[in-house]
Amino acid sequence: MLQAQNIHKVYSSGNKKIHVLKGIDFNIDKGEFFAIVGPSGAGKSTLLHILGGLDNPSDGKVAIENRDIYKLTDIDLSRLRNRKIGFVFQFYHLLSEFTVLENILLPALIADSSPALINKIREFALELLGRAGLEKRTNHFPNQLSGGERQRAAIVRALINKPDMLLCDEPTGNLDSEAGEGIISLIRKINKEDKTTVILVTHNLELGKQADKVYYLRGGVLVN
Repeated sequence: MLQAQNIHKVYSSGNKKIHVLKGIDFNIDKGEFFAIVGPSGAGKSTLLHILGGLDNPSDGKVAIENRDIYKLTDIDLSRLRNRKIGFVFQFYHLLSEFTVLENILLPALIADSSPALINKIREFALELLGRAGLEKRTNHFPNQLSGGERQRAAIVRALINKPDMLLCDEPTGNLDSEAGEGIISLIRKINKEDKTTVILVTHNLELGKQADKVYYLRGGVLVN
């Protein structure tokens, strides 16, 4: 499903080079739930962004379905992100002027806004909202939701294009423990029922332990 080979990330600060990632290697199979645990500032988000085509590595290769994503054109890489990868961030990034349903529909309409598909997309969005326990929040605006509800809406939005892979960057970071447990349960349910590959990065070891595989990012190196 995904292969990361010799991933390096180096930032420049004046005359200094800061090596954040130092030769990361791993493979993830279809349907796996993979967690990367590390403290704040360890480079977890940087690595996740590289895996999802949001940031370029200084060296190394990321392949999804045997395609080196950093050899794709900008248009093809954008299509891959839109259709193959769902992103869930610590901050929900819901658009305040749109309802929950409208927020969820946006990625699908970007992918294909043909009139013949709009009703099917809407039906699928409503199905996902039901699975996430948000069926009564369809026409609410983000500021009318709790933090946990906003994050569940963000997860549903990430799933609207039926991605093969879900990348989750500290998805419980802004939530209390009860809401956080609900989010992890939802992610786990999606992983098991839909066979969606999940990569979760977190500073919370207890959350990470719910994954099939747990790796630790320390000193720029991934260890298990």
